[in-house]
Amino acid sequence: MSDVTQLSGQMARTGFSLPKLGRFRGLVNGALGIGLLLVLWWIGGWIVETSDDLFAFADFAPVPTLSRLLEMLMDGEVLEMSGPSLMRVGLGLFYAIVIGVPVGIMVGRMKRLNEVVNVPFQSLRMISPLSWMPIAVMAFSTWDGAIIFLIGMAAVWPILFSTAGGVRRIDPSWLKVARNLGANPLHMLFSVILPAIAVDILSGIRLALGVAWVVLVPAEYLGVTSGLGYAINDARDTLEYDRLAATVVVIGVIGFALDALAGQLIKKFNWVRSEGH
Repeated sequence: MSDVTQLSGQMARTGFSLPKLGRFRGLVNGALGIGLLLVLWWIGGWIVETSDDLFAFADFAPVPTLSRLLEMLMDGEVLEMSGPSLMRVGLGLFYAIVIGVPVGIMVGRMKRLNEVVNVPFQSLRMISPLSWMPIAVMAFSTWDGAIIFLIGMAAVWPILFSTAGGVRRIDPSWLKVARNLGANPLHMLFSVILPAIAVDILSGIRLALGVAWVVLVPAEYLGVTSGLGYAINDARDTLEYDRLAATVVVIGVIGFALDALAGQLIKKFNWVRSEGH
């Protein structure tokens, strides 16, 4: 026991702590995972390059891809292709939140409403968002509007159901105390319900963001001339496989960054909620 205490004292004096060591271990494991992915990618590229049937796709290998990615970063192409896609995802997610959160609160609070809409909502949720593409093209006058609609259709369900589940888990005594203190419906909503389900809403948004980011690329195969999906389609048509692979890397990196940001927001609100208790 004294050895553990002595080790802890030494760690404190040198500026190390167990949480810091944990973060360092996480970085090492993350770097190991990336290294393994690169090795597998290199092996796959070597197999393609040495194959008589697949050698034409040799630019998918790591060296051509990363070289082209560096060029795209230097000349601003990455920013140019990412901006429109982020705008479309942002707007689609915004509309999904505006619809999903209020409807989710109502479904979670009203048992009768939940019984009425559960089957229709679950059925609509299971329809692929891309199935709405013909309707979106007919309903919206611009391609951007159609794409944003498809992203919103993909993103609304995780937000709605996560919000409804969070409302159902609220301790009834909180609502009872608020009513006894004279809280009106608006006070109840903003002082009790929304703080109690903030983590559930953010978890739904995180799931919705992942779904929306996956739907984005095929949605941008529509008539737009900008965005990550268009860049992939264009690179395929022009046989620029190094550019195609580099764009895929960009999509993965941006998606990971967005998910990590959502995860940090969830941790922050978890901390706030635990401090409140």
